[in-house]
Parts: sequence; C-alpha cells; structure tokens
Amino acid sequence: MNACPPGPDDASRSALLGALVADAVAMPVHWYYDQRALDRDYGPIDGYREPRSPHPDSILWRSQWAPPSPQFDILRDQATHWGKRGVHYHQFLAAGENTLNFRLAVELFEFVRRHRDYDPERWLDRYVAVMLEPGWHRDTYVEEYHRHFFTNLGAGRKPINCGVRDIHIGGLVPVPALVAALGPRHPDLRRIVRVHVGLTHKDDEVLAAADAFVRILVDAIPRPEAGPRTAAEAAAALRESILEHGRDWISAAKLRSWEGLSDRQLVGGTLSSACYIEEAFPAALALAWRHAGNVAAGVCGNAMCGGDNCHRGAVVGGLLGATAPIPAPFLAGLSCGAKVSAS
Repeated sequence: MNACPPGPDDASRSALLGALVADAVAMPVHWYYDQRALDRDYGPIDGYREPRSPHPDSILWRSQWAPPSPQFDILRDQATHWGKRGVHYHQFLAAGENTLNFRLAVELFEFVRRHRDYDPERWLDRYVAVMLEPGWHRDTYVEEYHRHFFTNLGAGRKPINCGVRDIHIGGLVPVPALVAALGPRHPDLRRIVRVHVGLTHKDDEVLAAADAFVRILVDAIPRPEAGPRTAAEAAAALRESILEHGRDWISAAKLRSWEGLSDRQLVGGTLSSACYIEEAFPAALALAWRHAGNVAAGVCGNAMCGGDNCHRGAVVGGLLGATAPIPAPFLAGLSCGAKVSAS
C-alpha cells in the first residue's frame, strides 16, 4: 500500500478508529483460548465476521451477578443468558459492531468533543445513564469492573468512589478516545488519562500502562511543524516510541529474542493471551511493534491470537491506526466509524 500515513491533524482520530477496527475484527473470536477451535469455527480472520454459537471457551456458565436493586440492573434481559454453557459473549452483535467497552469509548469521545473539556463527575453521570438505558448496547457480557461499580453505586456510594482495583487491559480502552477528543498536544492529557482510567481501574500497573500508552501515542504522532512522514518513517517512529516509553514493559532485547516466533507463538505461547495487564500490555506492544506500518496484518494477527484480543486491540489498533493508513474496507464496515469521523 502506497498511501501516506495519517497526518498530524487526523492521526489522533485515526488512533481511535484503529482501536475500534481491532475490536470489531476480534469480536467474534473474543476469549477463544483454544486456537484450534478458533480456526475450526472461523478459519483465517481477514475482516469483520458475525459471532457464532456455541462459543467453546465461554465461561458465562459460571459467571453470576445480582444487581443491588432493579434500579441498578445493568444486565436486564441479558441476565437470562448467564449461567449457561456455550453462550457467546457478544452473541447479538453484527459484523463490524463494537463491544461494550469500545461503545463507551465512542460515547466518551463524543461527550468530550461536545463539552470541549473533560469533567470526571459529569462523565460518570453520563456513564451511569447509558449503562442503565435499555437497548443502549446489545452485549451479553459486561466486564467485572462495571458490575463492581454498580454494586457500589447501589450500596450508596457516590459515583466518584465506585471504582475498584481492576488489573485487566480493558482499562486501556478509553485512552485513544481521550487522545482523539482532546488532541495529542493537550497540556493536561496525561493527567486526564490517569484520572479517567482511575475512575474504574484503581490499580497502579493499569495506570502505569495507560500512561505509557498515551506517551507512545503522543510521541508517535508527528507535530505539525515536522511535515509529512513516509510510511517507513512513520513505522520507525512508532517502534522508537514503543521502546522509549514502553521500556518498563518491553525491551529491544526481548523483541529480538521473539523475532522467530509467529504471532501465536508469541501471544498465547511466550506471553499469555489473557486479560491481565502484566503480560497483556507487553503482548499488545509487541504486536504493534512487529506490524508497524500494516494495520490489517496487526489487527487480524491480534484477533487470531485469541484470548482477550478485543481489549489488546485498543493498543494494537490504536498505535497502528495513528501511524499507518487504515484500509478502506475496515472503515466502511465499521458501525461506529461515522460517529468518530463526523465529530
């Protein structure tokens, strides 16, 4: 592909679009840990697909949550699918649709753009409102941090105090949305990212990963005065940024030692494909590193690794989308794409 990477004015928006693309591509194979089952059910993933049932690795059969009262029920009609085997986490989504956390990221992007500022308490009011709005989303699975938040809210805590210590990479999903809404040169961006992620994920490692993620994004997006970059220059800049700002998570020596491994040997073999930030964030950075300059290869490779590929996709797709062209078919088929492009 000879198209130029995104310019400095639209790269931050492309970071959000890249994250959304990565999530939608991974959605049907989210939390597949048996890669043979993934291949059997879907074959090579090269675009958007509808989820199929049954999901062989679904753990919804042992997942339970009871709302503190009907007023705070965030599962509603989806609760009937919990406690059953084989239920796909995203069974009612169509090809190209985004999972719940990424729907919230789009809502956050629109919210900040609309108000031209970020206010955590005002955002929490919006978060509570959409989570309790019937039909706002059609996801069957609702992550732990949402459930803990609404349990605490129902117990009488103020929304600002309802977050819990959560160690999952899903906490990084809002980062590209904030960068896109506020701009990569916003003087208070890092603090705002930390405040926002900390509303739901009060964990030092997740907060450190969010800060590293935003620093990589900001550094990889060219400044207006620097002029356009070639595709090769943009890919090199992303790799340099990953090494510079992700050094607490990944190193050049580790990357060299992984060069002979396939994506699946790396993520799911050497590094866990699960959701825990300790290995999920390095896994995402490694995939972004090796696929720098190639959005399609990166988001599809991430999906084919299985595990928590949707939430890893916030990092993989966000970094690749900010620094390389997103193929037109991915943008055309992305349900939430128009909301981001038009805001």
